[in-house]
Amino acid sequence: MSRIAYVNGRYMPQRDASVNVEDRGYQFADGVYEVVQIYRGRFVDRDRHLARLERSLGEVRIAMPMARAALLHVLTEVARRNRVQDGLLYMQVTRGVARRDHVFPADGVKPAVVVTVRRTLSFPTDVDRWTARAITYPDERWARCDIKSTGLLPNVLARQAAREQGAAEAILIDAAGMVTEGAATSLWIVDAEGRLRTRHLDRSILPGCTRDALLAVMQDAGVTFEERAFSEAELGLAQEAFLTSATNFVKPIVEIDGRPVGDGRVGSVSRQLFALFARHVHGMSNAA
Repeated sequence: MSRIAYVNGRYMPQRDASVNVEDRGYQFADGVYEVVQIYRGRFVDRDRHLARLERSLGEVRIAMPMARAALLHVLTEVARRNRVQDGLLYMQVTRGVARRDHVFPADGVKPAVVVTVRRTLSFPTDVDRWTARAITYPDERWARCDIKSTGLLPNVLARQAAREQGAAEAILIDAAGMVTEGAATSLWIVDAEGRLRTRHLDRSILPGCTRDALLAVMQDAGVTFEERAFSEAELGLAQEAFLTSATNFVKPIVEIDGRPVGDGRVGSVSRQLFALFARHVHGMSNAA
């Protein structure tokens, strides 16, 4: 069975789906997107993702293409038509189709919407086998990383550099030597003093939905943490490090730039937070 995509009001076989060559997403990366994990037929952190989509659209002055309830119906229908119970759903909204010009097109151009889905493995059950290696890499992105823009060329180059070095993620370092985030993830450490830390939200990082959900889970569980930036040097001295994202959940990093993090094994804090987030995914997938 061919995968089914939603493109600008129509459900169609994905092999036949296409967008106009003058779609501004194609020509200017003038659009935003979201990736949502599906677990046992439920959208994990659905409301967080929809709220972030609305925020990103507002920041770049693209109208919501439809009411939230209507968009949720489309997402649900794409998953249903593809019979996906465990997978990843991708949704993208661009400014629409117009004659190529840098300025916004005149009124009347409708935002363009694409939704696709694919099957993935279910939630990992063994944290010791859910680990990864990372590299450090210069942060060469634009100044509004808080917007989930489709303009991801610097992220692509960073991830490719990681792949070529046998790693899963590139940890981005800004010009001041401070860690921002992963190329497609939020980054956390347990520092040399045993404090759990992740960078505070600003325009240098994406407000991760999984990051936000984990913070809420940690607060409910009484886990102490700091939202405070840390340097590349502090990263090198960390006892533990892990990533969060819709595709990685909580993923321990056991090696950075060829050197072990801590003792090179999953630490106690990462293990605890993996278990806490697993309970969130299993029982609270649609939490706001």
